[in-house]
Amino acid sequence: MLTVNNKKSLIIYIAAAVLAVILANLISRNLFFRWDFTDNKMYSLSPSSKSVVEKIDDILTMKVYFSENLPGEYANNRRYLQDILEEYTAFADGNIRFEFYLPENDEKLEQEAQKYGIMPVQLQVIENDKLEIKKVYMGLVLIYEDQRETLPVIQTTTGLEYDITTKIKKLVDKNKRTIGFASFSGQMPKNSKLTQVLQESYNVRQVNLANEIPANVDLLLVNGVQDSVAAGELANLQAFLDRSGNIFMAQGRVQADLQNQTGTAIQSNLFSFLEQAGLKLKENLVLDQQCGQVSVMQNRGFFRMNTAMDYPFFPLVREFGSHPIVDKLEQVRMIFPSEIEYQPAADSLNRDFIQPLLMTSGKTGVMQGMFHLSPIRNPAFNQLNQPGKTIAALKTVTSPVTGAVGQILLVSDGNFFSDEAGGSVQENYVFVHNSVDYLLGDSELMLLRAREITTRPLEEIEDAARARMKWINILLPSLLIIGLGVIRWKMEGKRAKAIEEIYG
Repeated sequence: MLTVNNKKSLIIYIAAAVLAVILANLISRNLFFRWDFTDNKMYSLSPSSKSVVEKIDDILTMKVYFSENLPGEYANNRRYLQDILEEYTAFADGNIRFEFYLPENDEKLEQEAQKYGIMPVQLQVIENDKLEIKKVYMGLVLIYEDQRETLPVIQTTTGLEYDITTKIKKLVDKNKRTIGFASFSGQMPKNSKLTQVLQESYNVRQVNLANEIPANVDLLLVNGVQDSVAAGELANLQAFLDRSGNIFMAQGRVQADLQNQTGTAIQSNLFSFLEQAGLKLKENLVLDQQCGQVSVMQNRGFFRMNTAMDYPFFPLVREFGSHPIVDKLEQVRMIFPSEIEYQPAADSLNRDFIQPLLMTSGKTGVMQGMFHLSPIRNPAFNQLNQPGKTIAALKTVTSPVTGAVGQILLVSDGNFFSDEAGGSVQENYVFVHNSVDYLLGDSELMLLRAREITTRPLEEIEDAARARMKWINILLPSLLIIGLGVIRWKMEGKRAKAIEEIYG
């Protein structure tokens, strides 16, 4: 216990205590730590976000229009949002400020929120023991210099850090890179969904390969073809590669016709272009037991019903190469892919090194020659016993003309960018966006995207192991109950015997 002898010493003691508290707060504001035991560290700001925040050189204001007293998970969303914004503020060196507002109680704030594009949503809430419809706000606007970005509705915490960091990056990046969706003559590719996703980070434009590729295009996304292309278009593509251009190509080897359940091998001079770069697409289709499903109409008694059936022509890729693009990815969906054949380099220091990215599982099959695509009683489905095949690879190419180094990333699915196929699959967006970032040398958000993935499929086990687990689940509870009964019976017997000895 501290003894204070006089008034002077009391004042000194209080002043020292106040100074210690002030210093402790100043230090803890910039020097702090957090223990985050979640699997994907969702309560800690990622290194990618910290890297983006460091680029802020002016005041970035975050206005949060978020109602209070929300039901269940929405109230948790509000708390999580406040926690994560405090993390951003702590690492921004004073350049980020945020404030929460309650617009439903203030007409002026309500108009302000709606001016920023944050509209009210209706939720069912229980108030005064009655179920009522309540108008609430759950939005965020980021204002930086004369620009602004809006998250109009925050309904979940999943991917929230990625969304906020992407908006910040969009605001602070002065020079956005340009990527082009290339098309050959006669092509009308539909990739509006993927374009919309990529426009969050890059300038996206359409590029006709019949013309010289503009100098400001840093990356080409090339849709698959079904025939040979004009020599001039191929020359423009080669010229782009020779000037250190990077190409992300989605090209299959077989054109599938699901309506007639047949496939036709594609003949194109584009395959010669790829082979010169060291990537050969084999004239086959790769099947995988680990696959997606198709809906098939079948007779069920007097009725015809749609039945979901496994379709090995639609592999679910969960085997990945050792590369930042696919690091921590969990799943990519492919449709009618072909095998990519290449000659592996002796080591990764080789300038023309090839890196496999996506591979099928160890229960793979290959169809070639005649392509029978029926999902019902297809004999090819019983021959899925081959090791995994490479269906996406990255190749570094050194131009023999200019000596410049470019890269080709090939995905052997000709519909991978299409709105009607792979381009509409949410899981594929992470792979595409990571590929684009890597090919442009912009990798800040790659690990953050992987951290926000929500697809977590259960690991498959062998039939024998499944049978063992089944019998263990059936027998173990019964054996435990019997064992406990025997123990209890013996304890009661001993107790009865002890009582008998005492009172007998």
